[in-house]
Amino acid sequence: MTRIALVDDDRNILTSVSIALESEGYQVTTYNDGASAYQALSQDPRDLGVFDIKMPRMDGMELLSRLRQKSDMPVIFLTSKDEEIDEVLGLRMGADDYVRKPFSQRLLIERIRAVLRRREARMNPDAEENAASTITRGKLTMDNQRHLVTWDGQSVSLTVTEFLILETLASRPGFVKNRDQLMDAAYDDQIYVDDRTIDSHIKRVRKKFKAVDDSFSSIETLYGVGYRYNEA
Repeated sequence: MTRIALVDDDRNILTSVSIALESEGYQVTTYNDGASAYQALSQDPRDLGVFDIKMPRMDGMELLSRLRQKSDMPVIFLTSKDEEIDEVLGLRMGADDYVRKPFSQRLLIERIRAVLRRREARMNPDAEENAASTITRGKLTMDNQRHLVTWDGQSVSLTVTEFLILETLASRPGFVKNRDQLMDAAYDDQIYVDDRTIDSHIKRVRKKFKAVDDSFSSIETLYGVGYRYNEA
């Protein structure tokens, strides 16, 4: 059974959303602040987390930042309409998606399913695909089957969405991918994201690679066009 951590200081949301998720077959653990969630999840990560951004004691972004040091658990943020800046910051920090309040429970469930499907596809590819499950481009190695990424032998932890975007670029070095193509690769058709979301993911991927190699420059921006992976 897929285990989901729901973190929000609004008890009405905790109650209603957990009931909806449990009716879909998910096992849900709820927390009403980030500090208690961090204490539990740092010891026992779940398959996916749904975090409110604005919370007492520890907000959702601090919770994600701390957990990212130990886990690549997929995370969906819950944000208010006036928190667009927080959405961008959250994606840069490694969130996989976000849903704005007020939201329909059906929309949230679809977002959860989409993120879990992307993770499952990376963790358990079909047997016939295993032979071609590794991409090597210069110092970059991507193991699709195990969802592992290394740069010059050093591990780089990517979220599912980040992995899919990098895989799309690295699969055809030198070829430009526009933002629409990257959206199609990383998100299901029913999920709308804007250009800024893709840009935020790219910035986050670059930051992670620069953390292990400050000279990393393999993801190139072609302004007004898109991005490409440069193997040289």
